[in-house]
Amino acid sequence: MTPPASVASTGGVVLALHDLGGDGEPLLLTHATGFHGRVWAPLAAHLHGVHAWAPDLRGHGDATAPADGAFDWEGFADDVLAVVDHLGMAGAIAAGHSKGGAALLLAEQRRPGTFRALYCYEPVVFPPVDEALLAGPNPLAEGARRRRATFASVDEAVANYAAKPPLDALHPDALRAYVEHGFAPAPDGTITLKCRPEHESQVYRMGPRHRAYERLGEVRCPVTVAVGAVTPFGPAAVAEQLADALPAGRLETHPDLGHFGPLEDPARIAARIEAALLG
Repeated sequence: MTPPASVASTGGVVLALHDLGGDGEPLLLTHATGFHGRVWAPLAAHLHGVHAWAPDLRGHGDATAPADGAFDWEGFADDVLAVVDHLGMAGAIAAGHSKGGAALLLAEQRRPGTFRALYCYEPVVFPPVDEALLAGPNPLAEGARRRRATFASVDEAVANYAAKPPLDALHPDALRAYVEHGFAPAPDGTITLKCRPEHESQVYRMGPRHRAYERLGEVRCPVTVAVGAVTPFGPAAVAEQLADALPAGRLETHPDLGHFGPLEDPARIAARIEAALLG
């Protein structure tokens, strides 16, 4: 695979854009919080009729973090638009997972017509939350800050994640891609997370603060909202109302999968992306 291209975004951020290959029109793939663009490679291997591109969004993978340490999710929309402009792919198609799905919707709201059609697997787009609740504990943010950042080797990290939730649900190829490209070698021979725990924590803290839900009516292109099993408080719990609020929204359910669906069953979700965006 060729080295990633560097793409300038806002806030001094430089993204890493990975060419995942394929023949056909460009397809943008945007990753979830804590992951990176190369985690889409196992899914991209099952795609037909597209040329897949996947960026590392700010603070993730080989992208730099914003200098001010802020991770307002509008910045992820900036990243999406920077990649769209770099590739000259306005009016194209895209698929996003979790935060990546929210970033696509925010980008389309910012610049209508950017996309012809979208596939969003459990996008993190919730109805407005009371400010008092936002000031309270955030289990995801607190958990991310405590995340183990260093392992002795790639194999040790893979074995660790494969043995316990939530990453034990990932397809082995997706899990290995996450570790191989989500960690950097340290001088002492160990490997260390590229997405720093404090950055991931801040991304989770800012997740409920964007206003994409209130502007869903502005997203005029067809949007497939795909979900796994419904769990309390997760994105799947509001997916049906999200799809209903989109002018051309459609709900797609995968009750045997979880929040990491594209990484759990790459072949199946690749086929659904093709059906939704190329059918």
